[in-house]
Amino acid sequence: MVTNTRRAARRHHEPDVVELNPVFARPGEATEIPKFRLPDEEALPATAYQIVHDEAMLDGNARLNLATFVGTWMDEHASRLYLEAADKNMIDKDEYPQTAAVETRCWTMLAELWHAPDPEHTIGTSTIGSSEAAMLGGLALKRRWQHARQAAGKPTDRPNLVLSSAVQVCWEKFCNYFEVEARYVPISWEHKVLDGYDLESYVDENTIGVVAIMGVTYTGMYEPVAEIAAALDRIQEATGLDVPIHVDGASGGMVAPFVQPDLAWDFRVPRVVSINTSGHKYGLVYPGLGWVVWRDLESLPDDLIFRVSYLGGDMPTFALNFSRPGAQVLLQYYLFIRLGRAGYTAVQQTSHDVALYLSGEIAKMPAFELWNDGSDIPVFAWRLREGHTSNWNLYHLSDRLRTKGWLVPAYPMPVDLTDVTVQRIVVRNGFSHDLASAFLADLRDEVDYLDALTGPMPAEGQRSGFHH
Repeated sequence: MVTNTRRAARRHHEPDVVELNPVFARPGEATEIPKFRLPDEEALPATAYQIVHDEAMLDGNARLNLATFVGTWMDEHASRLYLEAADKNMIDKDEYPQTAAVETRCWTMLAELWHAPDPEHTIGTSTIGSSEAAMLGGLALKRRWQHARQAAGKPTDRPNLVLSSAVQVCWEKFCNYFEVEARYVPISWEHKVLDGYDLESYVDENTIGVVAIMGVTYTGMYEPVAEIAAALDRIQEATGLDVPIHVDGASGGMVAPFVQPDLAWDFRVPRVVSINTSGHKYGLVYPGLGWVVWRDLESLPDDLIFRVSYLGGDMPTFALNFSRPGAQVLLQYYLFIRLGRAGYTAVQQTSHDVALYLSGEIAKMPAFELWNDGSDIPVFAWRLREGHTSNWNLYHLSDRLRTKGWLVPAYPMPVDLTDVTVQRIVVRNGFSHDLASAFLADLRDEVDYLDALTGPMPAEGQRSGFHH
């Protein structure tokens, strides 16, 4: 959301009109288009297209964006399918029954991929993105806890959720919006992720669940789901509390099955009751698409499912949104049948190899110290080696790299480690070894430039380039 103050500041420095280039302005058309109110008259389609095209041209090059997890490329067949399906409304299952059937096939495939005990008799849904999927998983945890407490004649007014201090912002939103106390387990140099350590200090009878992240946004590291489950087993033995786990697999849910197939993080761990992932991240689909799947039908309370009459059909739905695009669901199905296990393994392993190559080369540079090396999801972070320089910091390096077109965010770590600033690279499909080598050449040049400074760079107005 843009505040009124920020909007006013923006408009103070920005013209209120778009001037039309005489080359493509047609006779009789206005020569200026207002930016912040509806024009009084129509424009020709070609003119309107050119205006929007030229505005969007000022965005960064997606291939050089090493900050985002979100997919930025699909092949020409997918792009054609996307255009053909642009009018499909995912919520209207009566009008588009085949798209609804494809949605069911996709989450059933994910249930099988994630080792659900009986994939054909579980339940899942597509969502706008992983944030919505995570919130649906959290709502199911809360409602199951409420049912159990009500059955035992106990109060239900103080639910809490245990998660890492490095959790993605959607979980902060969930706890705020749905009135759940967030209990953050702080990360540290000794415990870089939520790993079950000291979990008993955070869990009590009001705990609706524990969130385990497969690919922490800050660094890309996996939280060890099996170790967290073992800690909860010990807590249950001591207290009788049976606390479930939701796995936030926004990124790792579509990496681990192919790159680390023997790692037990999914429904092979009995305490895991639900998993979400982003189809538009390592699922390789254009934004926005998420998925959430539950272990079995009992894991999703039936009273969360709405059955509504819509355009002549009886439609069960569990979602925070209503109308939403159906095209991305078809794109996911296209990729599932286009790539299969072998194709996804090849794509994710290539990204993994590039990440390890990059992190290995950056680790050799005297300026840097790795936080992790990208051996989980193909994402890694580093910090300035202590004592290396006082003339520049990672924000300066981020700005220098941006002049070459590279977007590499610098940002502070979460609470209790906010004095540590890191940079992070996300390796996605299409970021090749050749591009990685080109990036390393630019990185070395910019570090050499900064190291050669004889005085400190200005630090005023520096801000994090980090985006969830």
